[in-house]
This record gives sequence, structure tokens and C-alpha cells, in this order.
Amino acid sequence: MSKDKKSADQAKDRELEAKCQEYLQGWQRAQADYQNLQKETAARAGELREYIQANLLLEVLPIYDHYQLALKHIPAELAEADWVKGFVHIKKNFSEFFKQFALEEIKSEGEEFDPQVHEAVGQAESDQPENRVIKEVSAGYKINGQVIRPAKVILAKSTKADEDSPEKSAAGQTVADEAR
Repeated sequence: MSKDKKSADQAKDRELEAKCQEYLQGWQRAQADYQNLQKETAARAGELREYIQANLLLEVLPIYDHYQLALKHIPAELAEADWVKGFVHIKKNFSEFFKQFALEEIKSEGEEFDPQVHEAVGQAESDQPENRVIKEVSAGYKINGQVIRPAKVILAKSTKADEDSPEKSAAGQTVADEAR
């Protein structure tokens, strides 16, 4: 074999190896892109499922609110009636249904107002500290820690006796004490 032919064959071999390497890298990139697409598609499907579930629950919750309101108004003397027992059993069905979606009710009454989970719909005079939730008008709910419906609440406001007394400063002294 001549020297020229040998060097030509070596050049051709290098060229073929470079082409093989290029094809291998292209295939590896395509495979990585495909795996990333699969992960992204699965994540989007999960987000879409959560969005649909939250919207479904937002449609069901007003029905549940009215159901609970009806339960509260059943007279005590009818508590042992079969139809009332059936009505109460429906609440268990609702609870099981809500558990499937990791739906949890937001605790409100007696809690400090939190604009992340509460929607203030009014204030009422109370002996409770100001901005404390004194009544829940409509329950709020979370799914996996994310609020899907804030609780509608009534907040405490100071009573007239508190308003008539001298205001307290941050140090606990009255305004009159500070003026001295």
C-alpha cells in the first residue's frame, strides 16, 4: 500500500469517526430533548389536573355551603328521624369526596385576620382584640396548602368603651401619661 493511499484511508477513517461522533451527539441530544418533553408534559398534565379539580370543587362548595346551612336548621326534635339520619350521612359522603382532593377547611373563628386566607366582609363590636375573626360567614378552603377560596369573615372592632379611653402607645402608656 502506498503512503498516499494509507494517509487517504486514515483521513477517510477520521472523517467517518467524526461523522459517527456527530451523529451520536445528535442522537443523544434528541434523546435528552425527548426525555425533557416527557417530563414537561407530565408536569403540565399534573398542573391541568389540579386546575380542573380546583374548579370542580369551587362549583361544588356553594352546594355544600347550602347543605350545611340546611343541616344547622333541622329542629332538635327531628334529630332521630330516618330522613335526618340520611341527610347527616350525606355529610360523610361529602367529607370522603373532599379527602380525595386533599381539600381542607381553613380554621377561622378566633384566629387573627390573615388576608392570605380570609376575606373581611364586615366588622362588629366585640371584647375580642381588634382584627380577630369573631364569626365565619362562609368557610374557606385550601388544596395542598393553596387557598382556592378564602374564608369570608367578620372581624372584631374595639367597643365604644375602648374608643373613649385614652389611646395606648406602643410602650403601654396612655397618651395623657406621655404628655406629662
